[in-house]
Amino acid sequence: MFSKFTSILQHAVEALAPSLPLQEDFVYHWKAITHYYIETSDDKAPVTDTNIPSHLEQMLDILVQEENERESGETGPCMEYLLHHKILETLYTLGKADCPPGMKQQVLVFYTKLLGRIRQPLLPHINVHRPVQKLIQLCGEVLATPTENEEIQFLCIVCAKLKQDPYLVNFFLENKLKSLASKGVPNVISEDTLKGQDSLSTDTGQSRQPEELSGAAGMEQAELEDESPHHMDDLSTSLDNLTVTSLPEASVVRPNQDYNLVNSLLNLTRSPDGRIAVKACEGLMLLVSLPEPAAAKCLTQSTCLCELLTDRLASLYKALPQSVDPLDIETVEAVNWGLDSYSHKEDASAFPGKRALISFLSWFDYCDQLIKEAQKTAAVALAKAVHERFFIGVMEPQLMQTSEMGILTSTALLHRIVRQVTSDVLLQEMVFFILGEQREPETLAEISRHPLRHRLIEHCDHISDEISIMTLRMFEHLLQKPNEHILYNLVLRNLEERNYTEYKPLCPEDKDVVENGLIAGAVDLEEDPLFTDISPDNTLSNQEWLSSPPTTPDHPKNDGKTEVHKIVNSFLCLVPDEAKSSYHVEGTGYDTYLRDAHRQFRDYCAICLRWEWPGSPKALEKCNLEAAFFEGHFLKVLFDRMGRILDQPYDVNLQVTSVLSRLSLFPHPHVHEYLLDPYVNLASGCRSLFSVIVRVVGDLMVRIQRIQDFTPKLLLVRKRLLGLEPEGPIIDHITLLEGVIVLEEFCKELAAIAFVKYHASSTS
Repeated sequence: MFSKFTSILQHAVEALAPSLPLQEDFVYHWKAITHYYIETSDDKAPVTDTNIPSHLEQMLDILVQEENERESGETGPCMEYLLHHKILETLYTLGKADCPPGMKQQVLVFYTKLLGRIRQPLLPHINVHRPVQKLIQLCGEVLATPTENEEIQFLCIVCAKLKQDPYLVNFFLENKLKSLASKGVPNVISEDTLKGQDSLSTDTGQSRQPEELSGAAGMEQAELEDESPHHMDDLSTSLDNLTVTSLPEASVVRPNQDYNLVNSLLNLTRSPDGRIAVKACEGLMLLVSLPEPAAAKCLTQSTCLCELLTDRLASLYKALPQSVDPLDIETVEAVNWGLDSYSHKEDASAFPGKRALISFLSWFDYCDQLIKEAQKTAAVALAKAVHERFFIGVMEPQLMQTSEMGILTSTALLHRIVRQVTSDVLLQEMVFFILGEQREPETLAEISRHPLRHRLIEHCDHISDEISIMTLRMFEHLLQKPNEHILYNLVLRNLEERNYTEYKPLCPEDKDVVENGLIAGAVDLEEDPLFTDISPDNTLSNQEWLSSPPTTPDHPKNDGKTEVHKIVNSFLCLVPDEAKSSYHVEGTGYDTYLRDAHRQFRDYCAICLRWEWPGSPKALEKCNLEAAFFEGHFLKVLFDRMGRILDQPYDVNLQVTSVLSRLSLFPHPHVHEYLLDPYVNLASGCRSLFSVIVRVVGDLMVRIQRIQDFTPKLLLVRKRLLGLEPEGPIIDHITLLEGVIVLEEFCKELAAIAFVKYHASSTS
């Protein structure tokens, strides 16, 4: 109470006293603080019971006022005094000693406000950045301390200043004075020693002994030279008597450089206070984005940032329940790393493990955003660390296990992060993790060369339908990512030489078939209102179906391209009329697929534009047609499953056809030729998507004859699937009937994609 009264009285006296010049006023407040340490006998009283906070606030106000009264960039006498007399060094010493109790908090606030409120650049001054460096080391030493909030505010203002002027970060890459430490010299570095070092050097950051403070007392001489020797001795003695309790340093191998700003933020990311942890993450986000190469190198090689990201990812992943419903993993709301505030009690859709799942996805989102923002070399190093320490070290064993429940959960999690990743650099590492880096054509003997890729593709044809569907969904989303290696590794590398084709000139009979003969039951497109704008003479050259660069000498036109209406008709007429049911139900026409195909193809063209794919297939005379053709493991499994469409569950069929339609949308001439051209001359022993479907239709025609009332049953099943008929008694041959419906819809979808590809190029 008495101290409060004293403070009020002091403010009253100051208000009534004649106004002093700013410098005298500034010096008065600083000396009032130093007098406290000379005159006080009770160093246990908290700092809030003294006038120190008030004097520090007054000093700040004077510095701000002085700057406002001067022209921009001009340093006033008060700021000169602060810099010349090393006031920040002295405050750092007092804050480290925390004398009186709570002084560390006051010093942090003073530094934060000084850097935040003064517009002129202060950090380039050695008498600013050196004490700032030292104060940074005090932050995050102990978690959940009373000063944690002030520590993070201080660190964040330093980060903000570095973001404004990135070159300043070089002041915070501290060279380790290894020679002194290695010789066993006491870790007390005099001011002269520091002056002899490069301006980037600072103290070693190791535990300080009380002797350090006598060195700090020496730094006070300049600012006290106008006082009596007795006064100087008293203050020096007072500083000598301050005791500093330091935590023992962790026994780790120290690199040649330290980045204590990062280290302190890393410590505070572990704070039990979520707000502090998020602020620390924001600070790290600012630091990784700095363009300085030296800072990026130090960040990844001399700090524990990579370990923090990956270790926390690993621990959060391992904290997930052994089995989580894949639907819950897929549908849990989008997670933003800064908003990881989940309350189980307030959640109506809670499920076991939801808190753990959100924490994992939230931290993965942070890693993704951090790498997305990071300087290029830092981003690559961070992404590689995630690849090696988390993807390979933690996720791969889970994906390679044999427990069906474990496979399903781990694949669902992989699917979720494939969908979630947005950083190109992290996506690249994820793609290499899933598919490997191989780009040469596959051979049947070497399909297991990358074990995880092999296992995941095999899971597309797993005995468990749930695992098959989940893995197929993962690949479907992977194919939508903007990364060229995905399609190349899975499909394109096996189509490069076009050795699925047989090069032979058309004989007159074949030519007549191509020009005039469509497969039995074909309708004339000229009578179809959807195709009134296509004349029979409107042929489709090799590059016309694709929005692509103009024809070049390396990619000349090929006159043998099949007319688009014949391709469309081939797919529409693949399923015989007696096996069709869509024309009995309104709203299931071919036109609905045209709209979807147009939108999806446009999206794929936007993704693939920068990959500079050729506009037309590689000339056959330049292809190695003698090489044995293998469609690749991925297409092999998809074609095998497509061949069993009449005997597989409806949901599996939907997913298989969905992946195949995604593949056929890619604007690459070889993909188009192999998947969407029914008239390509297949080499002996080769199969294409069209040939696989033809075989299925052949099998269907035989099996239809054995099913009584086939057409009414087929129509009833379609109406039930569309919700137009209530569920009733189980219908015989339900799997086959559902398979026929999926087959009909898939053929319409492929026809629509073929037409849209042509239409998009002819109008561009």
